[in-house]
Amino acid sequence: MLATKSNAAERPSADGSFEPYGRLLRLLMPSLRGVVLHDGFGNLIWASDEWNLSEHPDAVKDAIANALADSAEFSGVVRTLDADSAVYSFAVRGEHIELLGVISLIARLTGARTEARPLQYVRQLVQPALECLRRELSLRTKLGSRERDLDVRERDLDLMLEMSSHKSASASDTDEFELILRTGLERMGCALAALWVPDKNIALSLTRSGQPMSAESLQRAQQHLMAWMQLQQRTIVVNHISKIASDVAAPYKILACPLRHSSERVMGVLALFNPPSCDDFDLHQTRIAEVLAKKATIIIQAQYDQSTGLMTRHAFERQAAALLSSMEASATHSILYLDIDRLHVINETFGMHVGDDVIVCVAECMAKTLPPGALSARISGDRLAALIPNASMESAAIVAEKVRAAAAAIVPRAGHGSFEVSASLGVAPIIRSDNPLAHALATAEIACKAAKDRGRNRVEVFQDSDQSIIRRHTDILVIGKLREALDNDSFRLDAQPILPLRGNYGRPRFELLIRMLGERGEIIPPGKFLSAAERYQLMPTIDRWVVRRSCELLGQHSASFGEEIARFAINLSGQSLQDETFLEFVTDQIKLNKVPPGVLCFELTETATIGNLSKAQAFMRSLQELGCQFALDDFGTGVSSLAYLKDLSVNYLKIDGSFVRDALINSRSESMIKAIAQLAKVMCMETIAEYVETDVLRARMTDLGVDYGQGFAMGKAQPLEDLLKELAIYEATVSSWAVPSENPGEPAQMVH
Repeated sequence: MLATKSNAAERPSADGSFEPYGRLLRLLMPSLRGVVLHDGFGNLIWASDEWNLSEHPDAVKDAIANALADSAEFSGVVRTLDADSAVYSFAVRGEHIELLGVISLIARLTGARTEARPLQYVRQLVQPALECLRRELSLRTKLGSRERDLDVRERDLDLMLEMSSHKSASASDTDEFELILRTGLERMGCALAALWVPDKNIALSLTRSGQPMSAESLQRAQQHLMAWMQLQQRTIVVNHISKIASDVAAPYKILACPLRHSSERVMGVLALFNPPSCDDFDLHQTRIAEVLAKKATIIIQAQYDQSTGLMTRHAFERQAAALLSSMEASATHSILYLDIDRLHVINETFGMHVGDDVIVCVAECMAKTLPPGALSARISGDRLAALIPNASMESAAIVAEKVRAAAAAIVPRAGHGSFEVSASLGVAPIIRSDNPLAHALATAEIACKAAKDRGRNRVEVFQDSDQSIIRRHTDILVIGKLREALDNDSFRLDAQPILPLRGNYGRPRFELLIRMLGERGEIIPPGKFLSAAERYQLMPTIDRWVVRRSCELLGQHSASFGEEIARFAINLSGQSLQDETFLEFVTDQIKLNKVPPGVLCFELTETATIGNLSKAQAFMRSLQELGCQFALDDFGTGVSSLAYLKDLSVNYLKIDGSFVRDALINSRSESMIKAIAQLAKVMCMETIAEYVETDVLRARMTDLGVDYGQGFAMGKAQPLEDLLKELAIYEATVSSWAVPSENPGEPAQMVH
């Protein structure tokens, strides 16, 4: 029924926005008695107070029928209502000829005129008003469409917020995917929902009863829909089922949405199914399904590495924790940890893009080789990990060896140059603890590092009795504390005396030793953390701290001792010699703190010096020009010590402590010490014996011709700050012993 009642409360005449059009029409057509506006479905939009055609419903029906049959612009009909009035109705169309409404003009038949005027004549009179009215209705239609669209989007947003509110921090990916399927079932009343992402081994389904569909049906539907989706590359709605389809498979109405990779490749599909007796899938349901598919895509993008397709570390830890908690406590599981060998060489030689390609290829090898049910992830950079459930160490090692062999068989892609790919792998068990996964990853990483130490391109199984693994395990535990100490400046410098062995008193010498401070202020000696620092390339940072702190303290106390009173030895690592900016840093610290260069002696190990010979020579030459001295530490342990000595301008040779300790029981060690002492005298160098722990060793070193001794028998270390405060007293004591020489050209003599 048309809305033709005259009651003002039941018609939208209160909308005064159309009143100006009524006044305009009266100006154009003076005989006008009333104006009525209907929409394209015959619903009353507005009517002037004079008339609303409520008594002539057929006139409106004829006008709409004519408008639907005649698509001409402002098509219309004319109808005589009674002896003194006629109605002229015109269609108002939008930009795409859609019917926006019908306007009816009721006019008087005046004077001798008993028939209505020609429709064309009236159209020409009122066409300016009709044009304005068309723009008004077109604008209102667009606004209404946008309001409806906003309403739909608001409902979609409510859906997304509802789904997000169900997510908890401990929810697994599977829980989130099941929530998506359940939302599809509940929001659209579907019989079945399914999600397939073959690359990620995701194959889930859910029915209204809460039970998944059979594995056979699931696989068959997955194959057909994935192939279909990859072909169509868009959302698919199937509401009409052909007889052929009904004969070969269970008939279902289908709504399927693609899940796209960041490259726009279709990687999966979200599908909703309904039996033929249900209503067709409509546009709103399609929008909901696309929102759910987008949500699933976001989850996948967040949980999986974009380049390798493996899980991120965070997702791996979540899924592994969920998997382990769901299994029996007595079950045995293993962890693989993989590190690609010499990837930095590939990056530097062929470019980062080639290195990235190698990572992707190795990840593919791992994913294809792992058994079903295993979880794999890209932990960071070129490091991958996998959890193999229900696998002993022996079976996991077999899988790791297959992964290693597959990686070694990788051939570089055309145009990427010629190089070999290999990987080192560690295998470790997952044992019961407060954090079993973290512990297993750490031990597997240690085993992987041991594989690298032993030649790379191999598999190592974690063993508690393996000394190399034990050392690495200790380093990993220490490295975190070491980094924290560097951040908090939690170190202290001690000074251990180096004294002459034959009573020829002179300036005292000290070796500066770094100590790390624990959480409670306890002293941690270098042997506890320097191994970790060397392994994790932190020695340059530690050396910079030692140089900076030494220069600060020596600069602050330089006024209390002269350049001839004391000398301080600072140890430097081979890693610092490789640092191109380290020499500039040292010279800047000396100048900034106004340290007399003559009080500094830098100690370099023989191995580090020979391994960086040209850089060591340049480094030594630059600082010796300032007045600093150098000592060659651990001398005698290198295979070519004597051959390289002629190329190094050093002032002291520090004889390695292993020779000193054995001097009393090993004739070869004794002979080595004596030979070094004699060689040093010939080359105008002085010798220092390390680890002089007893008076017997002290006397023996003296007999063998060594110049200085260092160790507990010579003196214990003390904090450098305390020592520097005492040096003023030491200087005064020395000065009081000095007797001026009768000859001005001779040095003062010491009183003994």
